[in-house]
Amino acid sequence: MLSIGQIEIHLINDGRIWMDSGGAFGLVPRALWSPFLTPDADNRVPMDHNCLLVKASGKIIVVETGLGSRIGEKLAARVSLERADGGLIEGLARLGVAPEAVDMVINTHLHMDHCGGNTRFEGDKIVPVFPNAEYRAPRLEAADATYPNERTRGTYFADNFAGLIASGQMTLTDGESPVGPGIRCVPTPGHTRGHTSVVFEDGGQAAMYVADMASFSVHFANLAWMTAYDVEPLVTLETKRIWQPWALEHDARLIFVHDPVIPVGRLTRDGDKLKVVAV
Repeated sequence: MLSIGQIEIHLINDGRIWMDSGGAFGLVPRALWSPFLTPDADNRVPMDHNCLLVKASGKIIVVETGLGSRIGEKLAARVSLERADGGLIEGLARLGVAPEAVDMVINTHLHMDHCGGNTRFEGDKIVPVFPNAEYRAPRLEAADATYPNERTRGTYFADNFAGLIASGQMTLTDGESPVGPGIRCVPTPGHTRGHTSVVFEDGGQAAMYVADMASFSVHFANLAWMTAYDVEPLVTLETKRIWQPWALEHDARLIFVHDPVIPVGRLTRDGDKLKVVAV
């Protein structure tokens, strides 16, 4: 558990997948990234799906819902999905939280590995996993997800969000969006045009759920490193240029959605370079 003032944050891994390193590291040469993450025989690297359970001001908030239960056997096999400890729902149960008790669900963006657990099958119907929660997602992201192109249609699936928008259960937000005392969603574009991250500030402490602004901690420390999945990579670079100084100034805890080695760290100076160290 991570405490930021009176804000209580728990990480719950919805599962580990194995993805080609070319996607995870893009143009970064293997000689540079391999000291940080060891690929398997097929040149794949592990990617976790760290969702958050947040308790603050009497509210229960889930940030990201991971791959969910509708991923399907074919895709699960293709990405070698591992769920040794179960997924998000099992993790919430271990912490004594039922889906019905969740007050809010935040999707930083609408790629299927971040919002696939928004909904589930009930017979042949698709229903909300968190029936009493207000879901939130960026309006620009919802627009891009609703009208995907040839590159993005492989990760934007309407069943994860369209019904929630139509019913009014999902609120679409613009720009910086307050969630509650000490919690706000902030625009961090690049990975997608509407991508957001979540900032926590209370009691003189700070943290950020970085999401896919930097999928791995090493991405955050290096401005020029980003995934091949980023739709606007040069925007990602400039977004990190904004948030690196913030992280240093606030000695912020940084929570990384996909990093299997450093899920939580802080940015430090190492001579004339920056690096993230585990906390």
